[in-house]
Amino acid sequence: MMHKDFYFLGSFCGFICVVICVDHSSSHSLLRVTRQASDYDKRAETILKETPLVDGHNDLPWQLRKNYMNQMQNVTLSESNPDFHTDIPRLKKGRVGAQFWAAYVSCRNQFTDSVRLFAEQIDVILRMVEKYSKDFVFVTTAQGIKDAHKANKIASLIGVEGGHAMDSSLDTLRMLYDMGGRYMTLTHGCHTPWADSCTPKQPAHNGLTEFGKMVVKEMNRLGMFVDISHVSAKTMHDVLNVSKAPVIFSHSSAYALCKHPRNVPDDVLKRMPQNGGVVMVNFYNDYLTCSKKASLEDVADHIDHIKNISGIDHVGLGSDYDGVPRVPEGLEDVSTFPKLIAELLKRGYSDEDVSKVVGKNLLAAMERMEKVAADQTQVQPFDDFIIVNKTCRLVYGGL
Repeated sequence: MMHKDFYFLGSFCGFICVVICVDHSSSHSLLRVTRQASDYDKRAETILKETPLVDGHNDLPWQLRKNYMNQMQNVTLSESNPDFHTDIPRLKKGRVGAQFWAAYVSCRNQFTDSVRLFAEQIDVILRMVEKYSKDFVFVTTAQGIKDAHKANKIASLIGVEGGHAMDSSLDTLRMLYDMGGRYMTLTHGCHTPWADSCTPKQPAHNGLTEFGKMVVKEMNRLGMFVDISHVSAKTMHDVLNVSKAPVIFSHSSAYALCKHPRNVPDDVLKRMPQNGGVVMVNFYNDYLTCSKKASLEDVADHIDHIKNISGIDHVGLGSDYDGVPRVPEGLEDVSTFPKLIAELLKRGYSDEDVSKVVGKNLLAAMERMEKVAADQTQVQPFDDFIIVNKTCRLVYGGL
């Protein structure tokens, strides 16, 4: 009896010991996982303090037009706005260092009043920056981005989304540059008279026309990124054949992971090292998974793929916030960028690799683009024209 009681007591104590040991081990595992997650977050924070996070595309200016008809006196960005992906508190939480704000106008306005409307969108960007000058600063150069980051301000740049902004006029292209435009997307969802978009099923020009090649050369001369998001694959190749400066995809993802015409095929990705350009990954679910659902991990997968094909020096971030109806789980708004940075670190990216994705790649490409322009100060502006018969405007001088 006593032997049995002793045996039972020993077994019971052993059971308690096992439970305690298991619980102790689980606590250590949980603590280790928590500590690792905390380490990734801390590394992400350090990277974002040292390197400006440059987002290649945000459509907040279009939301200002749709919701407020550009009446800035009615706009409040200093407080959280659940109707948008973007406001100043969330930009700060997301550690955004530089933002290309998209000046966008629908293709419906091509051949009519697109130049006027694009000018209005540039104006509203400038007024937005002026209204919130405590947090934003307007810049036009890579150095300007760096200086803004040191001053703890969000560098604000203008991206012109759609070649119909210049209305087939090199004179107008130069004015867009003078107004602050530092990239122009050659097409949007429609062909221009000189470049094919990826959206219509039938091409109009088989890529770039001769005038389209002149547009690329003039952008190189000015110091304006040629943005080849939205263009057809043939147009992408034609641009890479012509451009002396690095190009960007301001908001595109990898075609191999989602076979959508808005994405970049591998044969184009393979040409990026020679050009020196950057593919800035889009966060739109439909371009990530070709479905309505996507996650933060899907964005990281696209970054992985572009890194593996183009190299770590040629991938960046181009969210498309406030321009798309669906965004990935985990990347719900501009405040969530640090989560993506932490995910890349978890995947084994070095701090330097992540710094490149975050902003160094775009800055390096922009500096090279600016150098190409600086080397052409003695080159005269390209001064040709094409006759577009679709316009409703008056014809001057017999042209």
